[in-house]
Amino acid sequence: MGADVIFNDSGVPLMAFGTRHFAQTTGVPLKSKKLAEPKNDDPDTTQVGKINISSWGSNNDFPTTADVTINKVGVLNSGLKFMRNFTLGQGIFPVIVEGYDDKGNEILKPVDDLQLRAFANSRMVRRYLEKAVRDYFKFGPAFIQLIPNEDGSKLVGINTINAKYCRLGVADSAGVINKCVVSGAWPDSPSAGNMNTIDVLDDYDPLADLNRIKLKNQIKGKSFIYTIRDSWSNNEYYSSPIWYSSYLAGWVDIALDVPTFLKKAYENQISWKWHVQIPYAFWDKKFPLTKYPDTKLRQAAISDYLDTIEENLTSPENANKAIFTFFEVNPVNQKIEEQWIIQPLENKLNAEQNLISSAAANSEILFSLMINPNVLGAGMPGGTYAGNQGGSNIREAFLVNIANSWLDRQNLLDPLEAFVRFNGGKDNIEWRFKNTILTTLDTGSGTTKTVS
Repeated sequence: MGADVIFNDSGVPLMAFGTRHFAQTTGVPLKSKKLAEPKNDDPDTTQVGKINISSWGSNNDFPTTADVTINKVGVLNSGLKFMRNFTLGQGIFPVIVEGYDDKGNEILKPVDDLQLRAFANSRMVRRYLEKAVRDYFKFGPAFIQLIPNEDGSKLVGINTINAKYCRLGVADSAGVINKCVVSGAWPDSPSAGNMNTIDVLDDYDPLADLNRIKLKNQIKGKSFIYTIRDSWSNNEYYSSPIWYSSYLAGWVDIALDVPTFLKKAYENQISWKWHVQIPYAFWDKKFPLTKYPDTKLRQAAISDYLDTIEENLTSPENANKAIFTFFEVNPVNQKIEEQWIIQPLENKLNAEQNLISSAAANSEILFSLMINPNVLGAGMPGGTYAGNQGGSNIREAFLVNIANSWLDRQNLLDPLEAFVRFNGGKDNIEWRFKNTILTTLDTGSGTTKTVS
């Protein structure tokens, strides 16, 4: 008969599609194994030559697996791209803050330095910002390379190294991270000829550290890594990306699984007769991991078991027979656990509930990114996630996004500030982002320019 079964990496069946039934596992697994965790307060380490590096994730492959997951989930991918776009706004420009008005707003004076303006509008800076904010939101940290001229007197280049290729060395006895190993071989350990080791600037004051290196005449022929990260996750090496909480909560998995379900539903909606819902705990007891030396053997046993269930439900010789299932009652909270639910289906499957689950997953993922779903047209017409999708609501949500982007923007500007001041730029010169804000028609224009 052969049920088509979708397993997770631990060999637990998530969905099964038979010729006459559809089955799904209900509840939440104890721990998802699809994505390596970026937790690293007490890091796993990997020896690469003479350098002991902190592994990024349990298999040293977090950015690789994270990138695969992001590319599979449309709302996560587009949400992160939206964050990149509104964070960058319409570019940057240098200013001097002359004071503040009665409302606390900055009084800004543009800097009449043609070289600084050309620098702000250069492809090098635009390329740095675009790539840095990409890695910052997708993976957590971004790795910025500052490149000096031949004699080390000035910085001439600023470049974002793809975070997928970067691993940080373990901190020294003073807690300072000194090295970054760059290689395209990760997560495998690179050979000596397939890696580049770059000094990391002290996170406490990178500009002061760079000036100390210059005074020691140790800057020639080198480049340096300036790391930027959101410290919210408290991880010292690789900060967790903003969307990771929605992954841990299972919403990313739901957003992945619902399209698979719907595709199968449309293929089989005429022939399905039963919808079987099986709790995760059942598989752990019926097919314990310790019983099977190989995950594929466990998957094969589960597939055979599901075929037996389908045969019992649909074969002519088993017509009118009963199927017996068992469940437990938790003595603490009196909730029913491990209960199977078997429901007959009409000839035409109603997928409305799954569409609602998909919309909820999309909303929860956007909430984790601090994006109002209405901004992307993802608001739901009714229920818990209902929202007004009118123009005013979208404009206000966008303004909130811009207001919340202040800290992220400062993190992005820090390496540029260090670059300019190392080259002799004045300390009173600061950098601001330009924004285009949507307005209502009664203001006389469709957009207005603001600075932040």
